[in-house]
Amino acid sequence: MKLCDLAEDLATGPSDEMVDITGLTSDSRQVRPGMLFAALAGTKGDGAAFVEDAVSRGAAAVLLPVGVEASPSVPVLRSGDARRALARMAARFYGRQPDHVVAVTGTSGKTSIAAFTRQIWTMCGLKAASIGTTGVVSPTRDEYGSLTTPEPVALARLMAELADEGVTHASMEASSHGLDQRRLDGVELRAAGFSNLGRDHMDYHPTVDDYFRAKMRLFDTLLPKGAPAVIYADDRWSGAATEAAQRAGATVMTVGSNGGFLKLKRLEHERHRQVAEIEAAGKLYRIVLPLAGEFQMANALVAAGLAIATGRNVDDVLPALEHLKGAPGRLELAGTTADGAPVFVDYAHKPEALENVLSSVRPFTTGRVILVFGCGGDRDRGKRPIMGEIAQRLADVVIVTDDNPRSEVPATIRVEILSAVPEAEEIGDRRAAIRHAVEQARAGDTVIVAGKGHENGQTVGADTLPFSDHEEVRAAIAGAAR
Repeated sequence: MKLCDLAEDLATGPSDEMVDITGLTSDSRQVRPGMLFAALAGTKGDGAAFVEDAVSRGAAAVLLPVGVEASPSVPVLRSGDARRALARMAARFYGRQPDHVVAVTGTSGKTSIAAFTRQIWTMCGLKAASIGTTGVVSPTRDEYGSLTTPEPVALARLMAELADEGVTHASMEASSHGLDQRRLDGVELRAAGFSNLGRDHMDYHPTVDDYFRAKMRLFDTLLPKGAPAVIYADDRWSGAATEAAQRAGATVMTVGSNGGFLKLKRLEHERHRQVAEIEAAGKLYRIVLPLAGEFQMANALVAAGLAIATGRNVDDVLPALEHLKGAPGRLELAGTTADGAPVFVDYAHKPEALENVLSSVRPFTTGRVILVFGCGGDRDRGKRPIMGEIAQRLADVVIVTDDNPRSEVPATIRVEILSAVPEAEEIGDRRAAIRHAVEQARAGDTVIVAGKGHENGQTVGADTLPFSDHEEVRAAIAGAAR
């Protein structure tokens, strides 16, 4: 693509420049001859410092934020919002996207909602995909990922690949980082969703209000006016999210017990499923959701709303909820002990998510709730005692262990959790902690291993070591049975 066509209306610079651009990147190490290098300021470095390195590798042009000084020997484009310009350029360069793309934001539930929406579309006979924390799933791929929201160039490339394989409907997670860093600004959305808001990423956002505003960028900047906004109505931030979406000109569709579009009239909890009565357009539907946890019903309702918002019939969508499969590592049954105690693995690594999980298993637990959890290093330290208090209040047996300590001293993280739950057992070795929890579980008990969910590694220092909570649970059950 010619540079002038790539940059039109997105950046200032040589308006008649006919240089051929072969690709885009914001990482100078990935520059190949003919590529455009976007010199963006990041949290750990400034791309402007790598302009000459990019040019030496063959960059044919450079995108710079307005006010950043650099005089490379190649054409320079400038933008007042270089991150947004890069995302829009990447979308223009790759060109193709699935016809119907939806995005969901919120603190918890994004992964499940994206996966559920894909499953519902598939059951309606559509070629569908989902993109998020657990990776990319489509009719031809199931790839593990590491970022909730991919970088803009990778996302644009992925969208084109999905379209090329025939995917017409795609659901994706919209993290606060991804929204704030303009990663989704090149995606053409048909609808958007909101699940809830709690404490998270306070190492990145100055306040909870800033965190919320970053989330609301999905509605006030990215969602076209008049497009549907599906909002879960039973969260304490639901009203604020509804107001933000309405101010942005979206067509708001609320779901939940207080919902107006899909109203949850009644919900009964059973051991591994829930029976619900849902009212839609004056008609009552009885739905058996094959997943435990009230939060999963909330996720399913948002997903149903997104499927209906993109043209599916409610008579097809709501019955499809009876066939949903949980997203990997989301209150996922990893095994059952010889005494019949279920052991669940869950990704809960933030306060509200941990509270939801513990509250969800209580209705079908006749014995004790046994919890194994820790907190990640190099992340919001303030949530550690908060999660400790939740564990003390809602679990009967608490074992504090290591999560992903990263560069922090693991024992220091555990101490900060234990300050709020001093009677908990402290077992730093996560494998040993899981084994200890399984060994003491008896009939009627429920074991929760929280924090890492689908992850298949544990990051200690600069190294990510192989580690799967699922595998460790199965090994512990097998060992206890001998």
